[in-house]
Amino acid sequence: MRLVAYTDNVVRGGADASMSHLLARLDPAVDVTVVGVTGEIAAWVAAARPTAGVTVVPRPRSGHDWQSLRAHLDALREIGPDILHVNLSSPWSCQYAIAAAGLLRRPKVVAVYQLPRPPRSRGQLRMKRLTSRAIDLHVGVGNRTSREIEEVLGLATGSVATIHNGVPDVPFEPAARPTPGPLVGAIGRLEPQKGYDVLIRAVAQIEDATLALVGDGGERSALERLAGRVGIADRLHWLGWSDDARSYLGTFDVFAFPSRFEGFPLAVLEALLARRAVVASDVGSTAEAVRDGETGLLVPPEDPAALAAAIRKLLAEAELRQRLGEQ
Repeated sequence: MRLVAYTDNVVRGGADASMSHLLARLDPAVDVTVVGVTGEIAAWVAAARPTAGVTVVPRPRSGHDWQSLRAHLDALREIGPDILHVNLSSPWSCQYAIAAAGLLRRPKVVAVYQLPRPPRSRGQLRMKRLTSRAIDLHVGVGNRTSREIEEVLGLATGSVATIHNGVPDVPFEPAARPTPGPLVGAIGRLEPQKGYDVLIRAVAQIEDATLALVGDGGERSALERLAGRVGIADRLHWLGWSDDARSYLGTFDVFAFPSRFEGFPLAVLEALLARRAVVASDVGSTAEAVRDGETGLLVPPEDPAALAAAIRKLLAEAELRQRLGEQ
């Protein structure tokens, strides 16, 4: 069997990590080629499977980039896959690969939706509904995510299958604790979706707590200014990007996940494997991983006061914190 695993991401994220985990565990008999629009991302995904090939195609420059579409067609024609697996960071990504597969009529197409998001325009929605005809199996990474994808795309209820994301359960060595005292931590891209501005405002309401952020992104400067305005610049540790972010989890007293919207987040699964007590916003399929009061606490999104109250409760109650982490 020949499989093309396709990504059109230019910044590494959860969709690529999820694909990497999958490729590492596929039957060795499957012949895999990773196709991407940037060599760095494609090579990083392929590294999980040493036998995988890598092909880079031009990134589409617009919604009607015929040169890029031809390059996608040529790549699929040359590789000749039986299956095209597209891991969509949004419902509107990977359209050129799906369109190319539809024109060739050769590979079966499996589309995995990591994150439900509304379209930017009617044209984007029309194009997606057109290319959806070439998709043989729609998959959502959580039950709620699958239903949201059906609603956004106008698909029949129950037509999107659910296969939850997973992460490998491997040993890790905890990093050095960045500071003494109560420590709240978060891991992820510094982007508006992740709600770190909400988290900073919440920690400002918790006396003596320190916040550690593992990750980088376009919002860092804005978040630094916000931390200064709310008075926690001296209680905020910027730990930067890490290829071994899991090692930091063992140092956190509470893992915070304040996202504005999500699918089935890998970072939460990592935190649960590390036996951390989790406080997460109840968005997407997060509640399918974090059971409120059993394995963590759920709070409404965009609510710094509720987030602060939940974090404060766990910091104050060591027995509860440990029980939630162990469960």
